[in-house]
Amino acid sequence: MPDRSFLDWPFLDTAHRELASALDDWCATHLSVDHSDVDAACRQLVTDLGAAGWLRHTANLDQPTLDVRSLCLVRETLARHDGLADFAFAMQGLGMGPVSLFGDAGHREWLTKTTEGSAIAGFALSEPASGSDVANMSTTAKADGNGWVIDGEKTWISNGGIADIYTLFARTGEGPGAKGLSCFLVPADTPGLEIVERLDVIAPHPLARLRFDGMKLPGDALIGTAGKGFGIAMAVLDVFRSTVGAAALGFARRALDEALTRTSQRELFGAPLAAMQTVQASLAEMALDIDTSALLIYRAAWTKDKGAARVSREASMAKLHATETAQAVIDKAVQLHGGDGVRTGVKVEELYREIRALRIYEGASEVQKQIIARQILDTHAAGG
Repeated sequence: MPDRSFLDWPFLDTAHRELASALDDWCATHLSVDHSDVDAACRQLVTDLGAAGWLRHTANLDQPTLDVRSLCLVRETLARHDGLADFAFAMQGLGMGPVSLFGDAGHREWLTKTTEGSAIAGFALSEPASGSDVANMSTTAKADGNGWVIDGEKTWISNGGIADIYTLFARTGEGPGAKGLSCFLVPADTPGLEIVERLDVIAPHPLARLRFDGMKLPGDALIGTAGKGFGIAMAVLDVFRSTVGAAALGFARRALDEALTRTSQRELFGAPLAAMQTVQASLAEMALDIDTSALLIYRAAWTKDKGAARVSREASMAKLHATETAQAVIDKAVQLHGGDGVRTGVKVEELYREIRALRIYEGASEVQKQIIARQILDTHAAGG
């Protein structure tokens, strides 16, 4: 049984505690799913999460903005049970994040589909030559009468190949670098959009490289204002970056649970492994890393939910610390399992593969350090 005492922290309300409890019960009955066909598994997970109402938390259908604490709680809980379920949930939110925060009434019709689980969303931002350097993207969107023509490529696109709708970022040229980007809503069946390559990774997820060859979009495909795409992307990441940390936290909690069970039941030299001081030291370090990550995550989420315009520093700290320490927690769990820890089909081996990507996507750890440093330097320069 995972530690649930954090639910009583003042960052969370009664509704959040009820959400976590209800979702945990649902997960115990419905997860995990068969991962042998990843595309089929993701489609089924989106359908099931939508039917059960959990995907309503991925969009602001009934409130002015997204509730980041709810997003974090859902991701943490799903990740603890099944990494692919967390992925399926998260991408509905990230993919439709620009629509939730900046979309007009026409765009928002898609939110009904993605929250019901009848449509799958994708977020097309990264490019082959500009992963973390968003301002350096080269995909172009040129005005064409009342519409746009898109040319270029995107890669490492989650749900690439199975998504029904993408939010796409492209250069429209209103200014240099970050000042000349825009965001568009693109149905997956739009002529000129091609799935060039499916990408296989150590923890299987639907990923792809997309190509746009003279793809035509109507004028109303533009989300927000032309030239403001960089701000849209950063605002979306500002919300969802904390939730990446929450997913890592869910993986770490599961790893600690597995380690506690293993060390309590497995004997060495006539006594349980948990009686050894070196093992106890590892367990203590794991618990410490988990609690500090949780504090950073729910501080960032609470700060955003209480009306902060931006939480770049808090979200980056949460994402950086939670993903880096989750890697360490899971590594300790693998070590405590001995040979079984690297055996296919054992949960900690699965977690070991699942956690690694979280230190890279939505801003690699090195990028998070840059963001944090810039924030504290700016504060110092301003005398704050």
